[in-house]
Amino acid sequence: MLRLLFSRQWWWTTLLVIAAVGVMARLGVWQLDRLAGRRAFNARVTGQQAQPPLVLSGAALDADLSAMEYRAVTVVGQYDHAQQVALRNQAWDDGQATARVGVHLLTPLVIAGSDRAVLVDRGWIPQASAAPEQWRQFDEPETVEVRGVIRRSQDRPDFGGVPDPAGHLLAWNLVSVERIDEQVSYALLPMYIQQSPDLTWTGLPYRITPKLDLSEGSHLGYAVQWFSFAVLLGVGYPFYVRSSTQRALARQASRVSLSH
Repeated sequence: MLRLLFSRQWWWTTLLVIAAVGVMARLGVWQLDRLAGRRAFNARVTGQQAQPPLVLSGAALDADLSAMEYRAVTVVGQYDHAQQVALRNQAWDDGQATARVGVHLLTPLVIAGSDRAVLVDRGWIPQASAAPEQWRQFDEPETVEVRGVIRRSQDRPDFGGVPDPAGHLLAWNLVSVERIDEQVSYALLPMYIQQSPDLTWTGLPYRITPKLDLSEGSHLGYAVQWFSFAVLLGVGYPFYVRSSTQRALARQASRVSLSH
């Protein structure tokens, strides 16, 4: 069979089939890797969600907060609205046919009893109010207690996303805490808080809960498909070659017998 597969007639096709089987098997392994990553993410998130709310004060300010993403958190302090920025291209789904476009306001909160600050995603405002000179109508001037979840700083855009240019910016594509820290007068904590909805808060900005898909997705099914394709091609191809060769030999023998 090996001699037949690598004969003058079939050797090029055989190499292509071997390459295709290898690619399919690699795609199957890739899907399994993605499944493992998805499971690790789900376990991390559910583990943090099961923790009691973290009170962000005292020793907690020096904890590894980035490792606590999606853990509930509470913090007391005062906003510095003069140094807030916006996260552009954000949508608000209010149950209409299409979501409304706007921005999120990101405001430094000076933590009570400390000289530290944390960036707070206070929520969504409509595009009509997205100009910086209109942000102050949404100020919360008193000492506030913020309840939300810890979010990691965004260092790079998702696939197809646009990174932020260099320099001082008022509108950002990413919540890059490290870069935003360079343009505010406080030492920001290395994460930010996404403020949770509150039944007592009915005005703008609209608080938004992170939308998380904690399922395992379709990775296992795709992996099985790719491995199945690899097996079918790898096993079926030699049978096809043998069958085709036998038919060709039979036709040749038939022509020889007819010529005599």
